[in-house]
Amino acid sequence: MSERAAPFYCPYCGDEDLRPSEQSHGAWECAACNRAFQLKFLGLLARGLQPTDAGGDQI
Repeated sequence: MSERAAPFYCPYCGDEDLRPSEQSHGAWECAACNRAFQLKFLGLLARGLQPTDAGGDQI
């Protein structure tokens, strides 16, 4: 598993000027809007992703 996943932009203002926060694991700070947020992996779904259609051509 990698160190930590980095967000590409702030979920509040959309700016890309983000820095890791020292408050807790997965916390990030946005320099543009002065907000802090946290990313957290909750787990895998038991059923996984189910496609909505069969896809492709029928034979």
